[in-house]
Amino acid sequence: MEYTLAIDNTPDSVEGGTGILLLHPSTGETDRIDTEFLATDTDAMLVISTRTTAREVKQKLEYYEVDEESASILDTLSVERGYTRRQSENVRYASAPDDLEGIVEETEAFLKEHDGKLRVSFDSVTELIYYADEERALEAVADILELLAEYDAVGLFHLADEVHDDETVEAFRERFDGVIELAEDGTVTSEF
Repeated sequence: MEYTLAIDNTPDSVEGGTGILLLHPSTGETDRIDTEFLATDTDAMLVISTRTTAREVKQKLEYYEVDEESASILDTLSVERGYTRRQSENVRYASAPDDLEGIVEETEAFLKEHDGKLRVSFDSVTELIYYADEERALEAVADILELLAEYDAVGLFHLADEVHDDETVEAFRERFDGVIELAEDGTVTSEF
């Protein structure tokens, strides 16, 4: 299955099963790239958020006019922070940002339950490393990449490259089919 990519300076499309790493400065404006990725050529999308709550993800989708009806959100923060949470068809909760098993299980459940062109956004791997550790984060990312291949879906994984050492960035980089780099000035380059 082919998926259109509507992001500047990237290929026009990628094959199902493609995992893309989004390298960005910690202050970078990633929402634009994330929502361009999610909004195009998609039947259903899953936003895995280790950085913001479901409410904030909904606000982002609404602001960038992404079809919220086709969006599911996996909120990993609200339970740990003690926020009120209402499980619904479109919002699910992991017990904590380092509940890697739960995150992978919820990702697989989403992919099993939906048909057509499926996109997954993981925002952010950097936060996952903070809450878990690099080794466990690498394992979880590898598990999700396998699921993308199994279900012919595509995924975009955020990593703030300047807060990690070169070895960490390289360890993640080599697991992905493509890398999009967002510069401080908003310029986008890519390698596929």
